[in-house]
Amino acid sequence: MRTWSMIVPILCAVGPGPEPSALEAQANAWVLLGERTVTDRLDRDVIPVTIARGDFKRIKIMVNRHAVDFHRVLVHSANGGDQEVELRATIPAGGQSRAIDLRGRDCIIRSVEFWYDARTVRGRKAVVLLFGLQ
Repeated sequence: MRTWSMIVPILCAVGPGPEPSALEAQANAWVLLGERTVTDRLDRDVIPVTIARGDFKRIKIMVNRHAVDFHRVLVHSANGGDQEVELRATIPAGGQSRAIDLRGRDCIIRSVEFWYDARTVRGRKAVVLLFGLQ
């Protein structure tokens, strides 16, 4: 009984350990830039991104509901440049792409255009979500 009365105050004083600062957590947070619902009827779509979102160093794509086969991804930046992204992959429902590095120091994204085959049947839909990391 005496042992527990000494250990509990020590554990409470030590605590769970240091937490990351709010700035560190914010710096590593992925931001949803936009989304598009896709079907098997179209094979190209665009996710517009407002310039107010700022500049990004990386993007990643997530897919919900049904798998999507990506053939080509093109990032259009506000300065008029385009960057083609190598993403010839099938992303399963609930899956995501790798983190994709963007060229340049300040990449303000205007839109992301992608060519795909949605693995949906008769009008069912998949959702493609675009995330950015500042």
